[in-house]
Amino acid sequence: MPRKKKSGSAAWVDPDDAPELTDAFFDRAEIRHGNRVVRRGRPPLPNPKQAVKLRLDADVLAAYRKTGTGWQTRINADLRKARKLKAG
Repeated sequence: MPRKKKSGSAAWVDPDDAPELTDAFFDRAEIRHGNRVVRRGRPPLPNPKQAVKLRLDADVLAAYRKTGTGWQTRINADLRKARKLKAG
């Protein structure tokens, strides 16, 4: 009488039968420095900007938006000047 195979036991796999290492495999790989995973992209800022809800007069908002891209950065710079704060 043949023996039943135990459930959960893995059959031996020849290492020569391993799948080929493709570019897609390496694209998904984690880069490690010791035990630490090195993240791709820009590193996090030590003092990131915070999103706030601010109520402004319509004419003030329109004037800043009319200046084009970067109008929020200009508001931030103008507030720094008004409060005499150093650039962060």
